[in-house]
Amino acid sequence: MERDTAEAPARASLINDPKARGYFYQAVLIVALVVSGYFIVTNTIANLERQNIASGWDFLENTAGFGTNQSLVEYSETSSYGWAIFVGFLNTLLVAVVGIFFATVVGFIVGVARLSNNWVISRIAYCYVELIRNIPLLLQIFFWYFAVLRAVPGKRDKWSFFFDTVHLNIAGLRGPKPIWEPGAEWIGFALILGIIASIVVSRWAHKRQDQTGQQFPVFWTAVGLIVGLPVLTYLVTGMPMHLEHPNFVETGPILRRGFELNVGINVIPEFLALTAALSIYTASFIAEIVRAGIQAVSHGQTEAAHALGLRNGPTLRLVVIPQAMRVIIPPLTSQYLNLTKNSSLAVAIAYPDLVSMGGTVLNQTGQAIEVIGIWMAVYLSLSLITSAFMNWYNQRMALVER
Repeated sequence: MERDTAEAPARASLINDPKARGYFYQAVLIVALVVSGYFIVTNTIANLERQNIASGWDFLENTAGFGTNQSLVEYSETSSYGWAIFVGFLNTLLVAVVGIFFATVVGFIVGVARLSNNWVISRIAYCYVELIRNIPLLLQIFFWYFAVLRAVPGKRDKWSFFFDTVHLNIAGLRGPKPIWEPGAEWIGFALILGIIASIVVSRWAHKRQDQTGQQFPVFWTAVGLIVGLPVLTYLVTGMPMHLEHPNFVETGPILRRGFELNVGINVIPEFLALTAALSIYTASFIAEIVRAGIQAVSHGQTEAAHALGLRNGPTLRLVVIPQAMRVIIPPLTSQYLNLTKNSSLAVAIAYPDLVSMGGTVLNQTGQAIEVIGIWMAVYLSLSLITSAFMNWYNQRMALVER
């Protein structure tokens, strides 16, 4: 009796094997990238040598020889090129942090206002979004710098606000400067302790609410800890800090009138214009993100909250916004990255950011590859750090399946 024997299918050739083809194409791509990189590097080095252009990083130790009108750390003309670039980096970081804060606040307010039942408020928010986001950012920077801040009083005059403690003129916004004395470090320790205690209380309150349903005044408790504890420490330690107010000289010849140099804090107009333009422009996009996130939450959630007796304000804060955040955070991250990168437009109004300071270094040294490489590395690092933080925050805000 003969048995049917099934023959095994013939093994496909390497040319027709999808896995083999995939390995081959990947190897070809890697080789092509290596060869291209080698060609670019060797060609660049040869061109630099042929044109007698120096290369390397030794120039960062040379004396800069130029000053700046804003520096968060000690800086002078005798500082090195490397320190000058670091000063520009800190100025960029300052604009990015302050801009992100104000853009987020304004964006959330406008986004909620767009959904308001009040026709006037919703129309104003709509006009703000449609007007601001359709005007190029560079034009808005020019508007704030040349049209707004150039219309304020000159250096020999001022506008005063907040009981004559803050002053504005064409040289910038001046205010009181804190002068720290021995023992003032305890105020900083108290502030850190207050922040840590606020976080602990917040976690305890949320856990307690989940278990018992009872709410705890977390916000006012945090305010009391973060503000009250440093103030109490300030009084206990003998008030080791005083304010140095700007000194405006009004007597004498007209040419000698004006603010005394290096007295008080002066926020330069370039920073004010850049921060205002970046914040207002980015807030228009954040407003649309917030509106879309709120509308993504089922209307049944709002109805259920109202059925439990919650008013519109607590419903929005406790029910709608927490659920909308999972929709808001991913596109919000992109806006934060855009704001940080758009700060490079500061060079248009001579704000001493990373690009502006680095550009001066590049013009004086001719080290184009190195300076541009620093720019790329810094902006890439800021983007990756921002993305990592927002991804972590997004995971914290994600809904947990039960």
